[in-house]
Amino acid sequence: MNDRRNKIELLAPAGSFEKFEIAIHYGADAIYLAGKEFSLRNFSENFTIQEMDDAVKLARRQGVKVYVACNIYPRTVEESAICTYLEQIGEIRPDAVIIADPGILMSAKQLIADIPIHLSTQANTTSRQSVLFWASQGVKRINSARELSLEEIKTLADNSSMEIEAFVHGAMCISYSGRCLLSSFMARRDGNRGMCAHPCRWKYSVVEELRPGHYMPLSEDDRGSYIFNSRDLCMIDHIPEMIHAGICSLKIEGRMKGINYLAAVVKTYRQAIDSYYASPDAYAVTDEWRKELSGINQRGYCTGFYLNDPDESLPNYEKDKPGNNPQFVGKVIKAVDENHIFIEVRNKIQTGDIVNVLNARGPALKNRVNGIQSENKEYLTAAQPNSRATIETELRVECEANDIIRKI
Repeated sequence: MNDRRNKIELLAPAGSFEKFEIAIHYGADAIYLAGKEFSLRNFSENFTIQEMDDAVKLARRQGVKVYVACNIYPRTVEESAICTYLEQIGEIRPDAVIIADPGILMSAKQLIADIPIHLSTQANTTSRQSVLFWASQGVKRINSARELSLEEIKTLADNSSMEIEAFVHGAMCISYSGRCLLSSFMARRDGNRGMCAHPCRWKYSVVEELRPGHYMPLSEDDRGSYIFNSRDLCMIDHIPEMIHAGICSLKIEGRMKGINYLAAVVKTYRQAIDSYYASPDAYAVTDEWRKELSGINQRGYCTGFYLNDPDESLPNYEKDKPGNNPQFVGKVIKAVDENHIFIEVRNKIQTGDIVNVLNARGPALKNRVNGIQSENKEYLTAAQPNSRATIETELRVECEANDIIRKI
């Protein structure tokens, strides 16, 4: 295994304990998560206090760091509950707590002073003076505002001792570092309090008042338009530039995404980072990495504001792009022998299917399902979602628990 010391950190999301295990399995150096309240992804499963404690203990054994998000902008009535929550976090002792609101930061400094504070991207840190201010408040790391270019981030890194974290992959927001009110107005769900309905991704057309039902698209095609819809960020082609900008941690967006997304993205960026450090001069993006990232559902990729290219921040006027990689069908529970795998089925799988196993290290290789047995040892032609089954493969397969199985 590559020595990850002194490398840029790969920071992965976890919206549930299962996702937490997947992120560790595929090579994350650190994982960010949240409790049931007080974070910006309240519709993710998130963690109970006991699950959070279990996650931190598991991470310690695996040499992985855990950062807990408490990054909403609270109301006064929530002050007491947030203080109680911070005290509970203090007992669990994660590696950092992620905060956006100055009031929560002040409480954290009083209640959990020995736990490092990371500043959320919601705090809109865009300048050297802002970095110096937050440093004076005891913040150890900032997640830079998404509006910054790599050149601007490098200026921040060169002029302070602050750790700088930046997004490397995932969904973008149309509004200034997430300060969007569309969801509040259109769905009565406050995006700055973890309840965003993502109206920027809905499909819109114009209707003239006296012509109901006559929809006029806003772009020059017949499908309507995602008028607010940004493309997804993907910086796989620019890992060296992000490292040279002085960024200490590459953050993957997606606490609400599934384990198939998480596995593919974490593995790809793990391989890219390790490849760069193994041989910086020979670093090159592989077709395999591109295929993995193009195969997950996404809205077209861009480099955001990082490269000062105005076209990269234009909306996506196309439909969401379904992945053209294999369909996620299940997760390995254990390898029975070299031709039999006991799996947890998430989507239908049947005899004759061509599948691959996405393991944490090598490439995903094609195989064929020659047979399926239920947990009761009954032979099946197909295994249904939410069941467990043993599949027999045509070729020898190397796999382990938490590997992802996909149908081609």
